Amino acid sequence: MATQQVFRLPQRNSFHDLTVSTEPIPEPSSQEVLIKIRSVALNFRDFVVSNGQYPFPVKDNVIPCSDLSGDIVKVGSQVDDFAKGDKVVASFDLKTLYGAIRNWFGSLGGCQDGVLREYIALPSVAVVKISPDSTLSYPQLASLVCTGTTAWNSLYGNIPLKPGQTVLFLGTGGVSVTGLILAKAAGARTIITSSSDEKLKHVQEKYGADHVINYKTHPEWSKEVLKLTNNHGADYILENGGAGTIAESINSVAYGGIISVIGFLSPCPQDKMPDVAALALSKGAVVRGIMVGSKQQLEDVTRFVTTKNLDLPVEKVFGFGREDVIAAFEYLVSGQHVGKVCISLE
Repeated sequence: MATQQVFRLPQRNSFHDLTVSTEPIPEPSSQEVLIKIRSVALNFRDFVVSNGQYPFPVKDNVIPCSDLSGDIVKVGSQVDDFAKGDKVVASFDLKTLYGAIRNWFGSLGGCQDGVLREYIALPSVAVVKISPDSTLSYPQLASLVCTGTTAWNSLYGNIPLKPGQTVLFLGTGGVSVTGLILAKAAGARTIITSSSDEKLKHVQEKYGADHVINYKTHPEWSKEVLKLTNNHGADYILENGGAGTIAESINSVAYGGIISVIGFLSPCPQDKMPDVAALALSKGAVVRGIMVGSKQQLEDVTRFVTTKNLDLPVEKVFGFGREDVIAAFEYLVSGQHVGKVCISLE
């Protein structure tokens, strides 16, 4: 029987708990495809899954990570829309083809075994084919799964973004920089924040951010957003901070604007928690929790990105050996990166 290398978390105290084992390569069922994984993109979620801080269910001895790109090597007997050799990505949540994710039970790298392995068999309905005309690398394609879909959902999942509107991105991680690229390509004006002038300069020079704000230099950065927009505010905000930044985000948003709550990187003591309901009411703002997105949204963002061959932000790519994978997690946690950290199996 053919075998593969598989990473698992027998316990979840740290990513250093990752073990490597040899397991059989699965045989696809009649409605599945077998994918040779070429790249895995890491997310902050993978780190909190590994250390037991993920607030949603995780199966025992889970194979971590959710974001893959690869090639189909075998198709089930009832699969007629894919063929051997097709380049593909797969949806984060196997159960949500369209609409909102209703729970986390279908999520790869959580309730379902994930993608930190060489081969995976998945339902063909959860897989998206990549155009052969695309020039994106496997790591760039893998970064579409969570990061790309999350950014797309933030910009198009409620009231679709229009050219000329303003979008504010908090931080220079994968979702923010990918969202900036999508928004720029759609004709929006973009503002991005960071505590590092070096990162801001890099994002402005490489990805064309229209305006940058150092939130350490400007702790009340909402005032800078309002200055830059002639007191209009940002029509869309990709909110990665959570409790620690939500008040400034609501101060920054335009009346009737949309704040997409994506992350929880900035904690806030309970006694200093802002009155989010009153603040949102004061702006007539929509505050949306973003649970990645559906397969349909992955398909939409993949089509947009690959048609335009947008240069998605992959900063560093590591190998598939255990030392390399540990190093990739360490680099992710260090916060040095601008954009995505990926693992290559090529």
